[in-house]
Amino acid sequence: MIRNKVYPFYFVGGALLLYVLFFVLPSVMGLYYAFTDWNSYSPEVNFIGLDNFALIFSSSQGYLRYISNTILFTFATIVTKTVIALGLAVLLTRGVRRLAHVHRMLIYLPAVLPMLAVSLIFKSILNPATGLLNESLRNVGLGFMAQKWLVDINWAMPSVIGVDTWKGIGYIMVILIAGIEAIPREYYEAAEIDGASGWQAFWRITIPLLMPVLAVVTVLNLLYGLKVFDVVFVLTKGGPGHATDTVYTIIFDEFSKGRYGVATALSSLLFVAMIGLGYFVIRFMHRDTEA
Repeated sequence: MIRNKVYPFYFVGGALLLYVLFFVLPSVMGLYYAFTDWNSYSPEVNFIGLDNFALIFSSSQGYLRYISNTILFTFATIVTKTVIALGLAVLLTRGVRRLAHVHRMLIYLPAVLPMLAVSLIFKSILNPATGLLNESLRNVGLGFMAQKWLVDINWAMPSVIGVDTWKGIGYIMVILIAGIEAIPREYYEAAEIDGASGWQAFWRITIPLLMPVLAVVTVLNLLYGLKVFDVVFVLTKGGPGHATDTVYTIIFDEFSKGRYGVATALSSLLFVAMIGLGYFVIRFMHRDTEA
């Protein structure tokens, strides 16, 4: 019996070894280097305690702004993706019947496109001088709505959020559709017999029973938002004036400058934040289900 229980570990041994070598070990080493002055200018690596973290949380260094930008991006994309995707999921399961699968495919299509390609396309579309969006607005007499989307400090972050939301809605929608279709139809039939409106059925049946799926979706969006890099780097490179810089773009910048100790400290903070927030979100959103 004992041998039978141990036997399956032979199959996971190779994958477990690779996981330890390429994930666990670098993570532990990163945590150590976060407390050092590791850099490209000196071969010596000295332990400096919490100096890197004190530097990060110093208001004079600007790191707090990058952290706030990351929080803003994460919160905004979680809300916009979830709300729009939930509306589309309900529409394509309870409303639209004709060609519903075609609509789902078309909405999901951006999710399979590389973020690099999407960002490059939207960088062209949002060009303030020759971009398709501003040109279209001018051609239909709405030139006053044309903006300097990616170069205006007030519009850069909303533009990045909009591009990321456009790409990610389909992926979230598919997950929510699976959750909605798993809800027994009998609940809605009983609610209809009792005279409940569609809105009441949505709030009293769909949302409560969809809460575990919403928790998964929220955690996925949270983890993605906190470590966002590619869409920001391609569209704005963190500009204008650091208005769209996030923690990961600054980590990239710090590594490029050879300030490895500060970069690993930022990475460690982000790693701890993702674990803590992910656990909190799951526990909070499962609270009513467990009760």
